[in-house]
Amino acid sequence: MNKLIGIVLIIAGGFLLYSGLNRQDSLAGKADSAGTSIANSVDGGSRTPTHTVYIVSGAALAVVGLVVAARGGRSIA
Repeated sequence: MNKLIGIVLIIAGGFLLYSGLNRQDSLAGKADSAGTSIANSVDGGSRTPTHTVYIVSGAALAVVGLVVAARGGRSIA
């Protein structure tokens, strides 16, 4: 069961990573980066573009999926 959950997490992480990388190169991603940069310079906030969140989340999910899948069916107790 843990291997199945790990594989699902790896697939979900890969999808988020792929989506983030595609959005980064798209017109929407460039507009998002420009808008975030302008908003941060106006009010000094610390906003993050959407594609950055997708990339970081996807990488984190993939790593967690690898750890879960590698642990296999071992019990915690």
